[in-house]
Parts: sequence; structure tokens; C-alpha cells
Amino acid sequence: MVSAWQGFGWTAQLFTSISTLDVLVIVLYFLLVLGIALWVIMSCSRGTVEDFFLAGRNLVWWQIGAFLFASNIGTGHFMGLAGKGVSSGIAVGAFEWNAAFILCALGWVFSPVYMKSGVVTLPRYLRKRFGGCRIQLLLAILYLLIYIFSKISVEICTGAVFMRLVLGLDVYLASVVLLSVTGIYSITGGFAAVVYTDILHASFMVLGSVFLMVYAFNEIGGYQELESRYPEAKPALISEGNWTAPVECFMPRADAFHIFRDPITGDIPWPGVIFGLSTISLYYWCTDQTFVQGCLAGKNLSHVKGGCVLCGFLKLLPMFSIVMPGMISRVLYTDKVACVVPSECKKYCGIQASCSPIAYPLLMVELLPSGIRGLVVSALWASLMSSLTAVFSSASAVFTMDIYPRIRPTATRKELMITGRFFVIVLLAVSIAWVPALQVAHREQLFEYMHSVLSYLTPPVAAVFLLAIFCKRVTEQGAFWGLASGLVIGSFRMLTEFAYGPWSCSVNRRCPRVICGVHYLYFAVILFTISLLTVLGVSAFTEPIPDKHLHRLCWSLRNSQEERVDLDEDTEMKSPEPQAEPDMFVEDRGCLWKAWDVFCGLELLPSPKLAPEEVVVPEAEQDDVLEGPAHGATSGGPEQQEALEEQLLWSKVLGFCGLLLLLLTGLCHVYFY
Repeated sequence: MVSAWQGFGWTAQLFTSISTLDVLVIVLYFLLVLGIALWVIMSCSRGTVEDFFLAGRNLVWWQIGAFLFASNIGTGHFMGLAGKGVSSGIAVGAFEWNAAFILCALGWVFSPVYMKSGVVTLPRYLRKRFGGCRIQLLLAILYLLIYIFSKISVEICTGAVFMRLVLGLDVYLASVVLLSVTGIYSITGGFAAVVYTDILHASFMVLGSVFLMVYAFNEIGGYQELESRYPEAKPALISEGNWTAPVECFMPRADAFHIFRDPITGDIPWPGVIFGLSTISLYYWCTDQTFVQGCLAGKNLSHVKGGCVLCGFLKLLPMFSIVMPGMISRVLYTDKVACVVPSECKKYCGIQASCSPIAYPLLMVELLPSGIRGLVVSALWASLMSSLTAVFSSASAVFTMDIYPRIRPTATRKELMITGRFFVIVLLAVSIAWVPALQVAHREQLFEYMHSVLSYLTPPVAAVFLLAIFCKRVTEQGAFWGLASGLVIGSFRMLTEFAYGPWSCSVNRRCPRVICGVHYLYFAVILFTISLLTVLGVSAFTEPIPDKHLHRLCWSLRNSQEERVDLDEDTEMKSPEPQAEPDMFVEDRGCLWKAWDVFCGLELLPSPKLAPEEVVVPEAEQDDVLEGPAHGATSGGPEQQEALEEQLLWSKVLGFCGLLLLLLTGLCHVYFY
């Protein structure tokens, strides 16, 4: 086990020691996080499914926006985006800008259907849409595998590396610290604790990254200096003995300041950016439980749209606050972050392949003064905790609501709440066990590793959800076989590529071109198309689903007022009400048991208060969403009319802000084409 962690030979002795003031700032930040989490634990109800997993469906737009942004930006983004900026230039920033377009689709297209379906998890939505349990179970298992092998593993790896570099912590100690802090308030505080702490995390991430951006550009002399000096930033040592590094390994790319690159020779080809990246982003933002869960917790659709727009504007920042500082780090510390000779890389960062992942921590420690450095360190801690807690919460929801009831159909609500908390502990143990293998294989390419996993496994999911919402003709058989066949093809490509190992300048192992010669962004488009055609083809030969089962489950029927008959109404497994165990609520228990119930959120507290028109069940969300003037028109009262005018005003404001976001994102693409 110890040898597997030798990839963590990143040494903190290379960097400036962290000061007492920095430590004080970090400690104060942690105390603030724990204080917020404790306040949520003591004040919010967490004893029901909606309270624990959806914060009582009471989030407003700025809370949703902060959650979406903080959950997306982890240490893998900070170190991965900056590291890719070192080796490739600004093209990786398109991964962030693409999110603005997809977030608008989430707010205006997908969320209305999800919210009106009244579900807690997305696998449950597919069960309502198609009937049966096999597609629900398959998607739930896939979510958990992606969380473990991609999101959690990458975040733990990069977080441990960061703490080793900057704080000098032992890897195991660092992992225990970060998992303990995030696990405690995720398990006890539920989704409400995740959201409220994410507001603080998002604030620190934005503030800290902007501070570092200002110091970095000031050090290099501005953007014009970066443009002139980056193309010449090559390491002094490019050979060792009889070995000489290939030119593409040590020379910056000629198209480093362009987003759209050659479709054949480009490392991030422009068709892949437009189509492949959009396919991955469609899954990532619109069909991943982690982010959709934040939208399902919104008070109404107007707040969800506002949160998506806020997150979209924040996603414009990483190009300037993370990617470009990574490029500046290459200019300022070329021999360290752009090393190509294995012995040199081993000396600077502890691994032989590449030191580009240390670009952001190195820049932070070398440039920032005391106090500000502690603030930025806190920002990276924030990114780590926010991304982990969001994944823990969504994984717990998926297992508790979609898998555990299949194992134990008679589970009570209290048992489900305990199971959800216990599963987070199991998830932590499994994730830690997987990390050493990940580190051995992909420690120098974590950002691309994460996106390649998504491109191999998620396009079938995106295809199924897209057709489920827009095509009533799609059936359960078509959706299941389209998803299953796509996963088989994607898994074969992924396992083959990982078996051959990644290419690097010092190791010339390459996967056979017939298998791995297609860029992973191109492969995402191909796999999405195959899955799409399979779903449509199989559905064409099966019996269509009657409209009575589809009201408020697809786009064309999203505003339907007719009663829906669920496809699995007769066979649906319903958990017994809490009254099945009446004594557990009325029995006079000791102080320790009561304290335990409060800590775990099993005591009965009043749910968050909603506005009068929002107390209804989720399927009536369309009443306060107000998709058209017909709603509420019959009431005729002055209060109803005033509410109608206010909602129409906010609808126009949100539409304008969404359009402004799209225009600004388009202009950024045009300027850096």
C-alpha cells in the first residue's frame, strides 16, 4: 500500500514556509465553516427525505447559484485547469465557458420538467417516465461508479497533493483531515448544511482566485507580456544522456492563445469543443444528480433560473483566474512546472512525468504575501470541501432512494435516513481504497482523466434524458438498450485505454490507434449518436407509452393539468409511515439518546416555512412557476393580480439576464477564437 502512494512524493520543502498569519486565517475559516454547519444542524429539520436531501425545497436563487458553482469547482479544477494551461494554453478554458450555454438549458428546459415530476433523484424520474425498475437501478449504479472512480478520487488526490505541497502534511493525515471535516457535516447536516457552507466556499473561491490573478498579472506585467513571453517559456534542460525530449513536449503550442484549434492536429480540436464538450456538459449539468439536486431544492422555477444564470456568470471567471495564472506560472517558473527530463521533474515535484499540476500552488506560495496566502489556501480548501460534500449528498440520495428500497422494501423512513448517512461512511472507505491505483496511473493528467471518464460513460445517459424529455415516442425498452449498449462500448474504450496507460514524453506506450486514435471529445459525439439511434430504433418497434402516463414528465406535456397515472402505480413499493414505530417518537429517552437524535437529525422539527402558495406538493410547482398567463387568471383578486405582475416582471428580468450571459459568453469565444 505504501509503495502505491509514492506518486505523492511532492515535497513542500521546495516552497516558502507558511506563516503564522496564514495559519490563523485558515483556522478562522475552518471555524467559520464548522460554525455554519453547526447552526444548520441545530436549526433545520433533517428527519424527512425532502428535508435531508432537498433542504425542504426552500432554496432561493443566490443559494442555488453558489451551490452549483462551489460544487463544480474543486481542487481538481484549480490544479488541473492551471496545469493544462501550462502545457496547452487557453483552450481548456472552453470547458468552463461551455457551461454557460448548458446552464441556461438546465434552467429553462430541463428543470421545469424535473420539478413538475415531483422526484427527489434522477433515476426515479426515469422510472416515472418509462416504468419498470431496471433502468432506474442501472443509472443509480452508474452514478455511484462515476462518483467513486472520477469525482471523489480526483478530488481526494488533488486535495492531498495540495496539502502536501503547501502545508507539508502527510498524505494519510491530510486525507483523514479533509474527509473527517467534510464527512461530519455532510452526514449530520444533510443537504441544507452542504448548501449553506457552499455559499461561504464560493465566496472564498472567487475572492481568493481573483486575488491570485491580480498578483500574477502584476508580476508578469499584464496580458500583453504574457502573450509575448509564454511562447518562449521552454525549460533549460531538455535532454539526458542519449535521450532528448520531443519538441512538442517542451515548446509551448503555437496556438496556445486560441480556443478553436485544428480538427486533426489540435490537442483540443474545435469540433470536439463545440459538439463533444457540449455532449459531456449536457450530462454534467443537466442529468447529473449532483447539480440537478440543487435545482430540485429550489422554491420555484424562477429561483432555479436565477441560480443557473448566477452560476453561468461565475463560470466565466476560471479562464482568467485559473487558466491564465497557470500560463503565467510557466513563464515565471519554467524549469519547475514545464520540466521534461524525468530526473528534473522528480527533483522538483516527486514524479517523473510532469510537474504541471503544481503550477497553481507554486504561484500561490511564491507570489502572495502572508495573510492573502492564507486566504487563497482557504479558497482551495473550500473548493475541495464543497465538491466532496455535494457528491456525498447526491450519492447518498441515489443509494437511499433508488437502491436500498430494492434491497429492503419494508424500510421505514427513519431507517432510510440512517442508511443515507451510513452510506456516506462506506463511500469514503471505498474511495480511499481506490485512490492509490488512480495515482499510479494518472497522477499527472488528472483533469483529462476526469473528462475522459465522462466522455466514455456519460454520452448514453445524456442521450436517454434528452429523448425522454423531448420525444414522447421513446419507450422503456429503447431507453434501456440504448443506455446499456452505449455503456458497453464506452467501457471497452475506457478499459482498453487505461490498460495501455497514458502517453508521456518519457514513456512511449501508446494504445493501438484503431482503438484509441479517436480523440475523447470525438468519441463522446460518436457514442452519443450511437446511443441516440439505438434508443429511437428500438422504441420504433415497441408499443408507445400513452399520454396519461406522461403528464408533466416530458416537454410537450409539462404544463398539463390532467392527473397522471404512474406506470408503476400498481407495483410501486411504498415505505411504511413513521407511525409503524409509534414508540420511537413518544418514548421518554435519556439525554444521550436525545443528543444523538439531534446530532443525526432524527428528531422531529418543523420544516422550513414556505410561502403560502408553495406549501403544496412538488407536482403543483407549476402554480408558482407560472409558465403562462392562464395560471391564476380565474382568481381575479388584487393579490393574485399583483403576484401575477411581479412574476411576469421577474420572468422578463431572468430572460434578459440569460440572454446577456449567452451574448457575453459568445463574445468571449469570438475574441479568443
